[in-house]
Amino acid sequence: MKKLLEVALGILTAVGGFVDIGDLVAATATGARFGLALAWVLVLGVIGIVIYAEMAGRVATVSHRPVFDLVRERLGARVALANLFASFFVTLLTLAAEIGGVALAVELLTGINYLLWVPPAALLVWLVLWRMRFQVMENLFGLAGLTLLVVVVAVWHAHPDWSALLHGATHPAVPMGEGRPTYFYFAIALLGSAMTPYEVFFFSSGAVEEGWSTTDLIVNRMNVYLGFPLGGALALAVMVAATLFLQPRGIDPTHLSQVALPVVLVLGKVGLAFTIFAFFAATFGAALETGLSCGYTIAQYFGWQWGKYVKPAQAARFHLVMLVSVVTGALLILTTIDPIKLTEYMLVLSAAALPLTYFPILVVANDPDYMGSKVNSRISNAIGSVLLVILVVIMLAAPPLMIITKAGQ
Repeated sequence: MKKLLEVALGILTAVGGFVDIGDLVAATATGARFGLALAWVLVLGVIGIVIYAEMAGRVATVSHRPVFDLVRERLGARVALANLFASFFVTLLTLAAEIGGVALAVELLTGINYLLWVPPAALLVWLVLWRMRFQVMENLFGLAGLTLLVVVVAVWHAHPDWSALLHGATHPAVPMGEGRPTYFYFAIALLGSAMTPYEVFFFSSGAVEEGWSTTDLIVNRMNVYLGFPLGGALALAVMVAATLFLQPRGIDPTHLSQVALPVVLVLGKVGLAFTIFAFFAATFGAALETGLSCGYTIAQYFGWQWGKYVKPAQAARFHLVMLVSVVTGALLILTTIDPIKLTEYMLVLSAAALPLTYFPILVVANDPDYMGSKVNSRISNAIGSVLLVILVVIMLAAPPLMIITKAGQ
């Protein structure tokens, strides 16, 4: 029973990483404009995050140290600093977007402008990060995020033509009126939503928070092989819902209410209530992950005490970084920048930063000084290397595609 409960870490990471504000926006926008022609990107994203999260979790489990801590020791301060700069910047933008997502979810419930909810949302995020124990946090918000299954229920009750959906996913084509540059721009954004850098830092640091040892390698695999594919399935359901209800109506979603529209059309007010709660749980859980990841990366790079397994007074700088990050994220949203637009830009920047995040993990996971006999298998190295080449290509392609397509317009 204890081992099964520990899978909640993977569920929280999957729901917070795959179906946060970023994926809600990316999957919905992609389905609304391209149908299931980019479903293959989600499959690639699931494979990528499974491979690298398993490495990161295994590194933390065997060495009892988080990945970022080992990156500086193994590759040196300069390489680690580049990793830190890229990942922290993207994670901070993601945190801002998640706080905006929480506020938008409350706006759906109350009808009151989301900007008024940003300060309370940021305060609540900080209070949970400061006071709530890690295990309670992961179980509560990880399981609450599973209410996103309401999207799956809505898709099922819509009685779609499954063969047509399968054909659209397995025979991808650029729809009329859309160009190939825009198609690949959305592919990059979708992959960025699936493999955001904070996921691996949160996951490996969470393994240390949980006190995993080599006997918990099976727990690591269960978290990865169950949690992340679950997140991918939920993201695919969001894309299918947009394909069924938004694409035929020519709706290009610009607000969270339009993301909820497919569920409302099928399940009515009950579906809306579940959807609003699901949006709140997913974005709030992701805000917790990104807030923690901001503290993890900075503290681990500089060698400070960190973690929720120690008292806040013993990790004061770690908690200060999280506080400053939450406040900065809230202030960014309060500038009236559109959270949806911020999310779209953040996803492409995230994709561009992926090689800097995942290459060091691949190196550390192959170092016998840290891993002993638990270094990567040949299959893991082969898949990880191919993925890394793809990520480098994406890093080079993202900036020109953003300019050519005017950010997907």
